[in-house]
Amino acid sequence: MVGYVDNIEELTLKNTNFREVMFTGSHSQLVVMCLKPGEDIGEEVHNNVDQFFRVEAGVGKIVMNGEETEVKDGSAIVVPAGTKHNLINTSATEDLKLYTIYSPANHPVGTKHVTRADAMAAEAEHHH
Repeated sequence: MVGYVDNIEELTLKNTNFREVMFTGSHSQLVVMCLKPGEDIGEEVHNNVDQFFRVEAGVGKIVMNGEETEVKDGSAIVVPAGTKHNLINTSATEDLKLYTIYSPANHPVGTKHVTRADAMAAEAEHHH
């Protein structure tokens, strides 16, 4: 099949992995994520990558260049390249379920990190 077609809301809500790449194209990448209560993606800057987030469940906050905004189910977030950002699950009891689109791709094809610790170790190993 050319491209990617699936029920992204269903896949996002079922996902329990910190990060799982669903599709990688020539100029974009689709990734589902699950942040546990109190967990965050870690402050980062993608100098050459724009990033889109869509929250499907839970509550949290996005911090972009120090400015905080609350997010919840239905929130869309666009992080332009070069923006320091962090997405944080602010709930004490519920997972934050979301998907993200990187443009261009940001992770190796087939990446799957079950936990945040797995993701941080892989990024440190690849200087990513």
